[in-house]
Amino acid sequence: MTRPPENPPIPFKRPNRTILPQDTGKAPDYAELQCVTNFSFLHGASHPGEMVIQAKMLGHTAIGVADKNTLAGVVRAHAQAKTEGLKLLIGARIDLTDGLSCLCYPTDRAAYGRLCKLLSDGKRTAPKGECHIELSDLVGRAEGQVLIMLPPDDFEARHLDVATMLDRLKAANPAGIWLAMHWLFRGDDRKRMRMIANLAEQCTVPLVATNAALYHTAERRALQDVVTCIREGKKITKAGFLLEANAERHLKTPHEMARLFKAWPQAIAATQEIVRMCNFSLDELKYNYPNEPVPKGKSPQEHLKDLVKKGLAERFSENIPDKVLKLVDKELALIDELNYAHYFLTVHDIVAWAREHNILCQGRGSAANSAVCYYLGVTAVDPTQSSLLFERFLSRERKEPPDIDVDFEHERREEVIQYIYQRYGRHRAAIAATIITYRPRSAVREVGKVMGLSEDVTSALASTVWGSWGKDIPEDQIRQAGLDITDPLLKMTIELTQQLLGFPRHLSQHVGGFVLTEDPLEELVPIGNAAMEDRTFIEWDKDDIDELNILKVDVLALGMLTCIAKCFTKIKNHYGQTYTLANIEQEDPVVYEMLQRADAVGVFQVESRAQMNMLPRLKPETFYDLVIEVAIVRPGPIQGDMVHPYLRRRDGIEKVSYPSPEKYPDCKDELRNILQRTLGVPLFQEQAMQIAIDAAKFTPEEANKLRRAMATFRNVGTIHLLQEKMVSRMIERGYDPEF
Repeated sequence: MTRPPENPPIPFKRPNRTILPQDTGKAPDYAELQCVTNFSFLHGASHPGEMVIQAKMLGHTAIGVADKNTLAGVVRAHAQAKTEGLKLLIGARIDLTDGLSCLCYPTDRAAYGRLCKLLSDGKRTAPKGECHIELSDLVGRAEGQVLIMLPPDDFEARHLDVATMLDRLKAANPAGIWLAMHWLFRGDDRKRMRMIANLAEQCTVPLVATNAALYHTAERRALQDVVTCIREGKKITKAGFLLEANAERHLKTPHEMARLFKAWPQAIAATQEIVRMCNFSLDELKYNYPNEPVPKGKSPQEHLKDLVKKGLAERFSENIPDKVLKLVDKELALIDELNYAHYFLTVHDIVAWAREHNILCQGRGSAANSAVCYYLGVTAVDPTQSSLLFERFLSRERKEPPDIDVDFEHERREEVIQYIYQRYGRHRAAIAATIITYRPRSAVREVGKVMGLSEDVTSALASTVWGSWGKDIPEDQIRQAGLDITDPLLKMTIELTQQLLGFPRHLSQHVGGFVLTEDPLEELVPIGNAAMEDRTFIEWDKDDIDELNILKVDVLALGMLTCIAKCFTKIKNHYGQTYTLANIEQEDPVVYEMLQRADAVGVFQVESRAQMNMLPRLKPETFYDLVIEVAIVRPGPIQGDMVHPYLRRRDGIEKVSYPSPEKYPDCKDELRNILQRTLGVPLFQEQAMQIAIDAAKFTPEEANKLRRAMATFRNVGTIHLLQEKMVSRMIERGYDPEF
C-alpha cells in the first residue's frame, strides 16, 4: 500500500456526479444496513435525515441507521423515513471494550427494550460521554436481535477474536447472527474478503453486504476528513492514516452494490432477509404516565376534579361565579376527552411537594392560559382576569401533550429534582437531553484550526457578522476583516464551516425537562450519566420527545423567585404579614411611579436597557400595562411596526380604531372584542390566533398550525404558508388590505 505524502492536499469538494446504472438489467433489492450519521458525534458526516432521503432516492428498499453506542439520532431518522415512505431499521452499533463491533437491530418491541437496557447499563457504569459494553453484556441481551458482526480493518490479525465472538453470539441467538463484509478499496481487499467469506463458512454464519456508509454522498468526504481531525485533535496535514483512504464510504445504488458483490450474491439477498425480520418501529412506543400521583380507588379524572374543586373552595369562600364554573367545566371536559388528567396530576404532585416544603414556584408560559392550572395552584395567574386564549395551551387539534413549565427558587431546585428521583426512581425518571450543535463561531474556529489557519485569521473570521450568528459571510465583511476572499484555503474553510453548521457536537442535559414513566424508562430510551453528580439524562431532546408524544415536565430554576421568597420571609419576620404570589398587591401606585422613572435596575423582566428606555414612554399605571410593556419590547411588535401606533393611541395622539369586514356589517365588532385591551393593535400570540379564527375563519387545525409557526423555532419558515391564506380570507371578507 502506498503511504500518503507527509503533507497531503487539502480536501476538496468533488463535483456532482450523475450515477449511471451498471447494466441494463433490473438491480436486485438492496438495503444499506451499516449507516453511521453525525449522531455518532464526529464519526459521520451526514444528518440522519440526509441518509434516509438519499437511500430512498437511490432505490434502497430500506435503510438501517446504527450509530456508535447510541440511539440519539433515531427519532430524526424515523420522522424522515415516515415522510419518505421508506422502511427504517432502528438499531445501534455496539462498540465493545475489546475493540470489536456489532450492529444490533431489534426485531420487536421487547428486543428494543433489551437494546435500550444494554446501552443504559453501559453508559451508567461509565463517565459521561462514554459507554462500556463487554461481550458478555451483549450476549445477555441478544434475544430477539439481529446481530451483524463487523470485521475490523485489521481482520487478518484479529480473525480468531472475531471467530470467538461469532461462536458466543451464535450460541445465544442462533437464528440472528450475520457476518458483514464491505470493500475497503485498498490493495489487499480481495484477500481480506476471501478470508471473511471463509470464516463465515467455518462458523456457519451467513454473510451480508454493506458499504459501511459514513456520509450520504461522496461530496461529503472532505467534511468527513474535517470531523475526523476535530475528533482526533489533528490538523489536516498531520492526520495521515487517521483519514479514510478514499471517498467510497457513501450510499451506493443497488446496481453498484450488486456489481461489487458479484461473487457473493447471497450477501446482497441477506439484506432483504434482515429487513423482513426487523419490523420494530418507534411508532410502537407507548408512553405510560406514572401512577404515583393517583390515589388508589380513583381514576385520574376523578382525582383531578376533586383537586380543582378544592382549589375553587380556597379561592372563593362563598358562591363561585358562573363564568368561572363554565370555564373550569369546559377545560375539564377537554382534558378528559384527550386523556391528559394524568399529566396535570403529575405536575401538581411536584408543585404540591414544593409548596409543602416552602419552596416558591410558579408555572409560566401558556400554562397561565388555563383555569385548571390556576385552581390547582400550578400558576398564580387568573385567566379569567387576563382574557387569555386556552387553545394556545390545549386543544383537540394540537395532537401533543400540553407543555407546563414550572420555575422554582434557584437555590432550592435541586431539592425538587432529588424528590423526583426518589419518588419515581432513576429507572423511571431522567432529564431530557440538549443536543449541543455547531454554531457559526464554534464551527469556524474548529474548521480553521483543522485547516491550519493561524489564530489571528481564525479570530478575524469568527468576528464577522456571520461568525457570531448568521449563516453566511458577505464578501465585504471578509475584506473589512483584512482577509483575502480569493485565497483557496480560506474559501475551503468557509465552505466546510457552512456544511458543519448544525452538526451535533455532544449531548448535554436539558436545563430541567424531566421525562417520567410508569414502565422502566431505560427500556424506552437509553439513560446516561450527566457531568453533574447524581444526575442522569436520556439521549433524546425535547423535539424528539414531542415527535413521540412523551411526557416532559420542565423543572426550571429562577433566581428572582429566590429573591422574592427571601423578601416574603423578611416581611413576615418584621411585619407579621404573609404574602404569596397570588395575594400580593398588583396595583401599588408607588411601584408604578418608580417604574415610570425607569428606576428598574434589578426588577425582573423590565431591567434591560430596551425596557428601561420604554418605561418612561409607556408610563405603566396598572399590572396589565406591565404585561404590554414586556410584550411590546420584542422583535415581533418592533419589526411589525406595532410599537409607535400603540404609544400614539395610548397618549391620545392617534384615534383608536377597530377594522371591520365591510361585507359583513353584523360582524363589525369581531376585532374590537379581541383588540380592545391593546387599543386596536395586536401584540400577543393569543390575539393573532383569535383574529385568524374570527376574522379569517381559520379552522381549529389551521389555527393550531399558526400557533406552532409562531411559537417554536422548529417551524421557522412555515409562517409564510399561512400568511397568504389569512390575508386573502380577511380581504375577501372586506378588511382593509393595509391592516
